[in-house]
Amino acid sequence: MKPGKQLRELAAAPGAAPVAGAVSGYAAMLAAKAGLPAAYVSGGATAATKGLPDLGTVAAADVAAVAAEIVAAVPGLPVLVDADTGFGNVLALGRSVKTIEAAGAAGLHIEDQDGSSRRCGHRPGKRLCSTAAMQDRLKAACDARRDDSFVVMARTDAIAPEGLGAAIQRAVAYAEAGADMIFLEGATEAAQYRAAAVANMTEFGVTPLLGRKELAELGVALVLYPLSAFRAMMRAGENLYQALAAEDGQSGALDAMQTRDELYANLGYAAYEQALDASQDEAEA
Repeated sequence: MKPGKQLRELAAAPGAAPVAGAVSGYAAMLAAKAGLPAAYVSGGATAATKGLPDLGTVAAADVAAVAAEIVAAVPGLPVLVDADTGFGNVLALGRSVKTIEAAGAAGLHIEDQDGSSRRCGHRPGKRLCSTAAMQDRLKAACDARRDDSFVVMARTDAIAPEGLGAAIQRAVAYAEAGADMIFLEGATEAAQYRAAAVANMTEFGVTPLLGRKELAELGVALVLYPLSAFRAMMRAGENLYQALAAEDGQSGALDAMQTRDELYANLGYAAYEQALDASQDEAEA
């Protein structure tokens, strides 16, 4: 099944489906092993892995590379990609869509912040482009995709600067411009999610952390967890580095680590090794 169709069917199924943030192919493998049905490439997480803030510091090629890595590691897992404001004007946006779709992603979302000053959706000072400009972005994205099932999602950041009413008006206009789904960013209360199909349950921001059952009752179809695993991994790594700096070695931290056997089992190491040995045997025969 085409990845875009997979994501659409996931959104159409009963309940609110979790979409797990993954910063690498291996992270996506662990998410899939846990039973999570889709992966998400966050622009903020991609920037952070490079030691950069979420202030328009990544490009289409950066998020597409993570998407391609996930698709290669977990074939069949639909991947949604954060495309910020499209990474440039409408011509550049078209190229961004092609790049991300060619990476094997199921879809992307584009936001209505002003491209010259975009920032994390949970920071103050957000400025928006006009509704018409965002419609142009969406039309360019829809025109650029090669497969009509590839999802073009519209994210609106309008709640903070303009209010919920304006956000709803924008969402309607974005749907009219061709957006397949609406992503409401920066919601401050549960009821606001009645206006959107996609919710962002990012931690430590302005949005209350809601359970998927409640979100489904509000009409939400997809729930994003963009940096949840990344935050947990970085905290664990930070603790380990501090222990290495303060102690004689890492022995006291072994219980917090994934073992070599667990890593190899997840990667299917033995099968790769057997294939390598068989190839060498054939070459020597």
